[in-house]
Amino acid sequence: MAENIVETVKLTKVYRKGKLEITALRDANLSISKGDIVCVMGPSGSGKTTLLNMIGGLDRPTRGAVLVDGVDITRLNESQLASYRLEKIGFIFQFYNLFPVLTAFENVELPLALARKSKKERKKKVRQLLETVGISERANHKPDELSGGEQQRIAIARALANDPALILADEPTGDLDSENATMFMNLVKDLNQNYSQTFLIVTHDPLVVQECSQIYMIRDGKLEKSKG
Repeated sequence: MAENIVETVKLTKVYRKGKLEITALRDANLSISKGDIVCVMGPSGSGKTTLLNMIGGLDRPTRGAVLVDGVDITRLNESQLASYRLEKIGFIFQFYNLFPVLTAFENVELPLALARKSKKERKKKVRQLLETVGISERANHKPDELSGGEQQRIAIARALANDPALILADEPTGDLDSENATMFMNLVKDLNQNYSQTFLIVTHDPLVVQECSQIYMIRDGKLEKSKG
């Protein structure tokens, strides 16, 4: 039986503005096993990013649980959540979120530095990661000297830096043309098949969806499994 990485139990998020209540997510149940590529689809404002943020420890639910490797992260304090984000989760965003003043090498190195890895260990790991994503020759270039596809590869390498249990990707191909989107998904498949890397991807992109082992649909805060 596959090892369970993530389970959400009746996950609910309600935002309050004065007397107005907006339910962004309602009783969401989701399970992800090691080696899964899971997609969440749905219209804008349906609760997709809210779900990702709560699994990533960036936001807290109104009620419900998020179990990651058997630990309910909703019970962690802020310091524990920061460690969780650094050690357990890799993040990939639509607009890459690379630091413009840092080189590609330095962007990938940053999570390792935050994890207090030695300089020797950091250099070895970054070189390995840049080679894995096929962009070693661009190591000394800054983000504005890289194409969108190259920046996304750097973002993937950075997300992999601390060997996360799960990579969360929010519309990772949304700013890429079809060629680079295909290259992105080929890299995701390689990481999944060769390293059993687990992914949870919010997407509208059919190129992404066709490679997923599970697909969830979300509408008006309600999550339903549609494949897998």
